[in-house]
Amino acid sequence: MSKHFGAFLGGLLVGSAVGAVAGMLVAPRTGRETRRILKKSADALPELAEDLSSTFQVQADRFSESTLYSWQGTLARLRDALAIGLEAGQLEVRDLQQTNHEPQSSEAVSGNNGGERPASPA
Repeated sequence: MSKHFGAFLGGLLVGSAVGAVAGMLVAPRTGRETRRILKKSADALPELAEDLSSTFQVQADRFSESTLYSWQGTLARLRDALAIGLEAGQLEVRDLQQTNHEPQSSEAVSGNNGGERPASPA
């Protein structure tokens, strides 16, 4: 059953009730007969409302379950993306650490360029 079925069923029931009342009002009956029929219809409204409430509750529960399932899938993808990002960050840190620990030339270690001072940037 689709999620729109509850809305369709609710509309069908409300439309039927409104149509029944409208039909009774324009029918060629005496006022007493019309009032008796309207009273019966009014007495049936609590049951109709309970049916509608039950239908909407079932649809809300289905929607809730569907949303929860979708949310769980989103969380799983987010966890995977975070794990991949964390792993990539750790690899980058390792690469940077290895780059910093590579042996440097003797000039760079001593800070001496043949006795000359490094030129200052302009």
